[in-house]
Amino acid sequence: MVVASQTWELALPGCASLKEKRSVIRSLRDRLRTRLNVSVAETGLQDVHTRAQLSIALVASDGRVAQSLLDKADRLVESHGGASIVRVSQEEY
Repeated sequence: MVVASQTWELALPGCASLKEKRSVIRSLRDRLRTRLNVSVAETGLQDVHTRAQLSIALVASDGRVAQSLLDKADRLVESHGGASIVRVSQEEY
């Protein structure tokens, strides 16, 4: 069994308010949960309307399955039009 996590620091160039930021983050969070069945949370930069930190966590049967899910999540975040990735970090336990 493998537990893995991934964190993205995101730039949100079109957001002029925290309300707009919440809309972008909610959309991303819902897509990740629905399509990949992972746990998702905004883990930092909550008071900054042009940046966000979003993290996922998952449990998989082996490392290859975990890495495959992390790669899919990365592609999903990259394809989202409202956010661009500044930094990514991954951990496996």
